[in-house]
Amino acid sequence: MGINLWAVLTATVASFVLGGLWYSKLLLGRVWRREAGIDEAEASNPIKVFGLAFVFTLISAAALSWLLGPYPNIIEGIRTGLVVGVGFVACSFGVNYQFSQKSGKLLSIDAGFHILQFLVMGIILSLWP
Repeated sequence: MGINLWAVLTATVASFVLGGLWYSKLLLGRVWRREAGIDEAEASNPIKVFGLAFVFTLISAAALSWLLGPYPNIIEGIRTGLVVGVGFVACSFGVNYQFSQKSGKLLSIDAGFHILQFLVMGIILSLWP
């Protein structure tokens, strides 16, 4: 079963655009930084952070494409994206955030992004199998 590399790359780029907006100062960036305890002045190497984030997102998009299989319809793309986003990613964050005693706000922001991320990826990958 082949994977459409262009669709995977497009889903990855779309995820990056979505994440850039989601975590921007226009939307949830200020709250996220406060809840995560991140000081902008102490930012780490952006090339490393964004480079590794891109690689991880690319792997996630390829895995979702593989999971969807060849020629998924839009309903399968939406359903599978939501199952992965809610059932795997958000719930896994929920477990980790409980043990690390992170706030419900932070969980909502991070989990919300990944739910939306996998939904968008599922739609892109089902429209361009």
